[in-house]
Amino acid sequence: MKLRVGGVPEHFNLPWKLAIEEGDFKNEGIELHWTDMPGGTGQMLRGFENETLDVAVLLTEGVTKGILQGLKAKIVDVYVTTPLHWGVHVPYTGDYHKIEDLEGKTFAISRFGSGSHLMAYVCADRHGWDTSDLKFNVIGDVYGGLWALENNEAQIFLWDKYMTHPYTVQKKCRYIDEVITPWPCFVIAAREEVIRKNPEVIERISKIVNERAQIMKNSEHIIEIISWRYNLRSNQVQNWLTETDWNYNLIKYPLAFERTVSYLLKLNLISPEEAEGWREKLFY
Repeated sequence: MKLRVGGVPEHFNLPWKLAIEEGDFKNEGIELHWTDMPGGTGQMLRGFENETLDVAVLLTEGVTKGILQGLKAKIVDVYVTTPLHWGVHVPYTGDYHKIEDLEGKTFAISRFGSGSHLMAYVCADRHGWDTSDLKFNVIGDVYGGLWALENNEAQIFLWDKYMTHPYTVQKKCRYIDEVITPWPCFVIAAREEVIRKNPEVIERISKIVNERAQIMKNSEHIIEIISWRYNLRSNQVQNWLTETDWNYNLIKYPLAFERTVSYLLKLNLISPEEAEGWREKLFY
């Protein structure tokens, strides 16, 4: 059984890398081809649409919006049960020192439909900004975001605060605050056709990777491994591990998706018609 899987090249997906490297999937007769997706959830949604991906690890809000707007995919399981801490980043030089300084400024986003795009609305809503008048600059990935800040093509960039920490040390941007998702941050999803043909295989993949996550979380050497692989300081890795849990017991978390759909509706990112019957649309 061969499947193409995509996810961001970040520490959240180390359980996938370890499971592949240590033969967890091959032992079950499953051959996974993993592709790093630096463009994030927006890039993976395009992969589903183009049928170049079979399975992906996506941000909850992004794939929920995509499915409710017609994407032929289903959510298999919650992957990371804890929220994502999005860092609010601004140009290293400049007069932006708090979020209130950024009203009306341009957000750098990886793609429309990505987490950096949707969380811009969450950030704006929480600070009372007019969400119907937000400005965006599509930059592709974290390197594009840093370039946009440096060249004043954008003034605010939302990205995982731990993955961007090395760039703040290098003075390529400044971290001034954070926005925390009001739901579990990552889910595993698959194209409908793939699920129809291989439902047991898809469920087994989810079980394998979350079992590997639990082993990883409890490893005495995991801080050193993540620090080395992702160029992060040990204290940053320790803080991230304290904040992060995977779905070790494969719980479904239905209320989390109710919050996600309600928020997307509130921000006019989906219509009431698209939200109707969301449970049946999202899950197989």
